[in-house]
Amino acid sequence: MKFEAVIDDQATELELLEESGEVAFENEQRSYQFSQQENGRYLLRMGTKLYQIDNVEYDKHTVSFTLNGNWHSVDVRNEQDLLLDRLGFKRAGEIGEGELNAPMPGKILEVLVEEGDEVELGSPVAILEAMKMENELKAPVDGIISSIAVSEGDSLEKDALILEIEASG
Repeated sequence: MKFEAVIDDQATELELLEESGEVAFENEQRSYQFSQQENGRYLLRMGTKLYQIDNVEYDKHTVSFTLNGNWHSVDVRNEQDLLLDRLGFKRAGEIGEGELNAPMPGKILEVLVEEGDEVELGSPVAILEAMKMENELKAPVDGIISSIAVSEGDSLEKDALILEIEASG
């Protein structure tokens, strides 16, 4: 899977080669291992270097975290996001629509809201397990949960509808 990561206004293209456990970027390939510990810390091993990742937060395309104790913020876009950007399209959450779709294939571990609940932009609404990691999915807009399309234990494909929010304001 190909991605573009923007760090300090510098864009880097990378490709995760999951089958071989390698990442390709800057005209080279490196082996990597990524795992989550019970305490929530992530460990990333690239070649012989080990990195500790904590305090991970997601906001649309931006991932903020501490890497070996230092704060970082990275804008990450996958192939589909980049194509939509080039074509001038916006994703539902970016134009204020209240659909939450699966950002990647995975399994719903927990739905944190019920129909009729009021939510705020960025509040947790579901937990999706993907690639052996738990991902907290957040509301794309302020509003009221109008429908929930999944149940705990459901397996989803990328972009599958999880829930709809009737936007407020």
